Amino acid sequence: MPKMKTNKSAAKRFKKTKSGKFKFNKGFGSHLLTNKSPKRRRNLRKPATVAPGDMKNVKGMLPYA
Repeated sequence: MPKMKTNKSAAKRFKKTKSGKFKFNKGFGSHLLTNKSPKRRRNLRKPATVAPGDMKNVKGMLPYA
């Protein structure tokens, strides 16, 4: 059976944590920041984890992660 291909755009966005979850950086934090509240900007800096409902899709894109 041939090797499965990794989705390279997903590989650049998601990193697997030690517990098996996937973390990623949030979007909408690079420009137009003047009309976003300080709390929202601060929370955009922190990485987030993939929701349980999306886990199957991310695992399919990263077969060897």
